[in-house]
Amino acid sequence: MVKFIQMSFTRNWFIFVCLLVSFSAYAQERDKPRTVKNKKPTAGYQPLFGKKYAHYKILDNELAGACFFLASGHGGPDCGAIAKVDGHELHEDEYAYDITLRLARNLLQHGATVHIIVQDPKDGIRDGKYLKNNRKETCMGRPILLNQVARLQQYTDAINSLSAKAKEKYQRAVFIHLDSRSKKKQLDVFFYYQEKLPNQKRSRRLAETMRQTFETQYEKNQPGRGFSGTVSTRNLAVLRNSEPVAIFMELANMQNEFDQRRYILDDNRQALANWMALGFIQDYRNSKVR
Repeated sequence: MVKFIQMSFTRNWFIFVCLLVSFSAYAQERDKPRTVKNKKPTAGYQPLFGKKYAHYKILDNELAGACFFLASGHGGPDCGAIAKVDGHELHEDEYAYDITLRLARNLLQHGATVHIIVQDPKDGIRDGKYLKNNRKETCMGRPILLNQVARLQQYTDAINSLSAKAKEKYQRAVFIHLDSRSKKKQLDVFFYYQEKLPNQKRSRRLAETMRQTFETQYEKNQPGRGFSGTVSTRNLAVLRNSEPVAIFMELANMQNEFDQRRYILDDNRQALANWMALGFIQDYRNSKVR
């Protein structure tokens, strides 16, 4: 009987010691300083996109380490080209701005850093055909200048200032316009690259990559249509004066009935933004191997 009590006591004491050790180990682990790993963001918010589109998901990091400066054509006191459709007056700056915002959102969803140069505090991304004109656009919060030469310099000064502070090695300035020609003149997208050195080679590669992307997407979505968009250089002030590698795109002839579908329909404006984003992704990949 005494021996049994001793064995029972020994066993209970052993269990007690084990529990004490376990508790001590748990307390030490609990009190260890925790290292919190920085998680990559999975979502973002940009109020310039408007209430419907301000929140966006980051889909991947294809463009992580890339920086874009997006400037839509005209704005403020200059509405750019004007077309009339079904009794509505359509202004170039409104459609170029909408497409630019859509492109900005796409680039952000792929992990890029994006600076929107021309900004409108009221108009976000807008669905629908007819986009009303206003003169509330600013150059990053500052009134857009009336004089054309001064206005273009204002845009490139803003881009160059941001570029000088940016840490990303891959930087691209993007100028988005719509053309205005004879109603009979149907156009595909024109891609203009910088003539100046040392940007010429990379700017031309970007323009050619963008053209190839559009041709591929048209063949995929409209088989047999063909694509006659061109790549060339042009002595434009914004291309001359931009320090980052730049591209200037004319997306349609605002006066042509068939081209009008390309920018009036919001699905088509989104398609343009999607295809441009694909072109930038491919150019970014190319830049890593050359």
